[in-house]
Amino acid sequence: MSAHAAHTAPPAPGGAYDAVIVGGGHNGLVAAAYLARAGRSVLVLERLDHTGGAAVSTRPFTGVDARLSRYSYLVSLLPRKIVRELGLDFRLRTRTISSYTPAERSGRPTGLLVGGGEERTRRSFARLTGSDREYEAWRRFYALTGRVAERVFPTLTEPLPTRGELRRRVDDEEAWRVLFEEPIGVAVEDRFADDLVRGVVLTDALIGTFADAHDPSLAQNRCFLYHVIGGGTGAWDVPVGGMGALTDALADAARTAGAHLATGHEALRIASDGRGAEVAYRTRDGRESTVGARHVLVNASPQALAALTGDTPPQPAEGAQLKVNMLLKRLPRLRDTSVDPREAFAGTFHIAEGYGQLAAAHAEASAGRPPAVPPSEIYCHSLTDPSILGPDLAGRGYQTLTLFGLHTPARLFAADHDAVRDELLKATLAQLDAHLAEPLADCLATDAEGRPCIEAKTPLDLERDLGLPGGNIFHRALSWPYAQEGAGRWGVETGHPDVLLCGAGAVRGGGVSGVPGHNAAMAVLEGRRGPGD
Repeated sequence: MSAHAAHTAPPAPGGAYDAVIVGGGHNGLVAAAYLARAGRSVLVLERLDHTGGAAVSTRPFTGVDARLSRYSYLVSLLPRKIVRELGLDFRLRTRTISSYTPAERSGRPTGLLVGGGEERTRRSFARLTGSDREYEAWRRFYALTGRVAERVFPTLTEPLPTRGELRRRVDDEEAWRVLFEEPIGVAVEDRFADDLVRGVVLTDALIGTFADAHDPSLAQNRCFLYHVIGGGTGAWDVPVGGMGALTDALADAARTAGAHLATGHEALRIASDGRGAEVAYRTRDGRESTVGARHVLVNASPQALAALTGDTPPQPAEGAQLKVNMLLKRLPRLRDTSVDPREAFAGTFHIAEGYGQLAAAHAEASAGRPPAVPPSEIYCHSLTDPSILGPDLAGRGYQTLTLFGLHTPARLFAADHDAVRDELLKATLAQLDAHLAEPLADCLATDAEGRPCIEAKTPLDLERDLGLPGGNIFHRALSWPYAQEGAGRWGVETGHPDVLLCGAGAVRGGGVSGVPGHNAAMAVLEGRRGPGD
């Protein structure tokens, strides 16, 4: 059964469960599956009419048989341990090309292709920069991040280490300084000379994070860290069948283990006395009821948690991305004829992401203006996984494109949402067109009503559609993966001993990982009841 159509009988009013999970996104489903497999009675209350949260596959274009990963779209941080322990029927495919970045040098189109083997990547660096220097610096830098990845990633599903313990685990003072202590811009500028290469490196620090390379808060470093440690390698994989295939598998695992998934049930309040809790909820037909729980796990934002418990909410979060989904009749031809579009779009296709361009875009957005040259990156899911397209579309050579725009904070859209969104989309696509041998508009497919198959989602759209605070895809600024004051043993504990936070806003949350769901379930099963315990 598809999780997206998973309607179950409502819970018995006034009943009680070992665990009530508020929110049926992927982390809530991970927690539900672990707890149900351990023999606990579990109820998941999901406001929407389907589970999956932001990790869903949908057909956004009328009458078109293409299931797109509408919101989140790649997998890196999901531990194989979770896939294995929950017996998930779910597959990932590795992209053969890591990235392609088009450029113009001395009046001619060129670009940087990373992937297709070491020698091919070396030649691409030399062609762009004129020597092997940048490639050797690239190899050394990513060897450093690789060492950190293989040592840090396994700790995400363990009790929180202290800062000192994690530093000893990393066991590399240079790597610790570069990633944990000084702004990532220092390392980028010290190691690389070419503006485009610097920009490609920096982008991993800016996905969903509005920051400058030298931001003293190191928010960009935390973002970079989570983008390079996934799976212990930093590789970003394509989910076969789209993101919905993962959350379908999780819902099936939870349901098979005995968890009760109640869609169309919105949690309203959580009352807790430290020994148990009561959750008030409303059904889709407007009826209100309550259910008791020994533990409540909240798979929602810290703001939503505070609203449910009546606590003081944290500082407002703000998202900073433009997400664009497209369906094309064919991939566009490139001005750089040295690379096949099927390779260029198979990995991450960087647009206007030179180091100077990223700094300029951040400065403009900080001043309240949409970037004149908006940076973004694209990838084509259907090249790696054509199963998301119906047989007719696949046979006719149709392809999907997913675009993720940077440095577009929610504040830019507050006054005139639709006008700013349309302006930014136009400017973003113009930056892409500058590197194409034909306009993207000529390649767009049309839906059953003759409209171009393209949709753009701003941070405010994500706040409205998914409840993401300020449209922030991580719910709030990412945290360091070590213990800080009040974080508790697993990073999921709250000020209420029987209420845990299992969403992306937990310590070590963010991204499609399942880590907060796993860790909240472990906290319940271990019997730990609070941050002071």
